[in-house]
Amino acid sequence: MKLLALDTTAEGCSAALWTDGTLFERAIRSPRGHTQHLLPMIRELVEESGVALAALDALAFGRGPGSFTGLRIATGVVQGLAFGLDLPVVPVSSLAAVASRALRTGVAGEGDGIAVAFDARMSEVYWSCYCIREGRVQSTAQERVCPPDQVALSGDVSRWLGAGSGWNLVDQMPEPVRAAMLATHPDWYPLAADIATLAVTDWPDGPTVPAEQAAPVYVRDEITWKKLPGR
Repeated sequence: MKLLALDTTAEGCSAALWTDGTLFERAIRSPRGHTQHLLPMIRELVEESGVALAALDALAFGRGPGSFTGLRIATGVVQGLAFGLDLPVVPVSSLAAVASRALRTGVAGEGDGIAVAFDARMSEVYWSCYCIREGRVQSTAQERVCPPDQVALSGDVSRWLGAGSGWNLVDQMPEPVRAAMLATHPDWYPLAADIATLAVTDWPDGPTVPAEQAAPVYVRDEITWKKLPGR
């Protein structure tokens, strides 16, 4: 399995290339300039891994929720590559990617829950909950956007961890949610390494879409995605 993953949904810009169990990655924390960073990262990964783009089996990207501008950048690059290489695309939740980071780095283990929150601006957060079951990240709540004082935990877990920029608003969250947290990581953001890990874990049975159907998920209903001209 050879897969290239991209993420520009938050303040980080990252790319990762998975080839038969080995993961190569590039990441930079930069609120702006994702377009300038992303393509050089891809070239570096191709050179380091020795895997040509033409040898890839699929592409994956962080489909959101997250920064509207960032989502458009990753989606546009993935669409262009997928059209040019005739590859399927695996859209991966950016919230799930942060939960996967907890598992990948050993911060969370079997039976643990991860409550992921991103700062959505306008006094709201993007929110969802996950648990670790049989070594995999499983969703226990639907993704939503809401004020911090309306978040709630979901899932029968042994302990809870919080992750994502939304936890900078922890003082506005309900007391039961705050009290349940063993630890919080408000500096965590999605990484392409975790996008790749989730995409490969579900391959080939997970959801894939053709290039023209690769689109961001904003969660806020009023936002729409405009496909590439002529597609």
